[in-house]
Amino acid sequence: MRIMGLDYGSKTVGVAVSDALGITAQGVEIIRRKSEKRLRQTLARIEDLIEEYQVGSIVLGFPKHMDNTIGDRAEKSLEFQKILTKRTGLPVVMWDERLTTVEANRIMAETGVRKEDRKKYVDELAAMVILQGYLDFHRE
Repeated sequence: MRIMGLDYGSKTVGVAVSDALGITAQGVEIIRRKSEKRLRQTLARIEDLIEEYQVGSIVLGFPKHMDNTIGDRAEKSLEFQKILTKRTGLPVVMWDERLTTVEANRIMAETGVRKEDRKKYVDELAAMVILQGYLDFHRE
């Protein structure tokens, strides 16, 4: 079973999945939402991807502050975790995502992605960084 990584934001959800052996993370897509409060289509798309990739668990980015406190965005991620768990029946693990967007932008800069184009890919790459961190931690 594969593991899905999610970078949950106010307007987008970056999605990544592991390979079948749980060694590497690959980006899948960015789910775009019209409103932060409208989750029905987002959840339906996540369920489709769970089925398509035969996902057995989910890793959800947990955006703590640098001083390890939990703010508004982290609270919303915890609410999303509850909704995902109830809707999918899968375990949803919260994973510290501090600096993943910084890392995603660094990777894109190093690989030559133009600065103007980075916003198009940052959420998907951030989901990959979140999931890869989780995979690496559990492999060691």
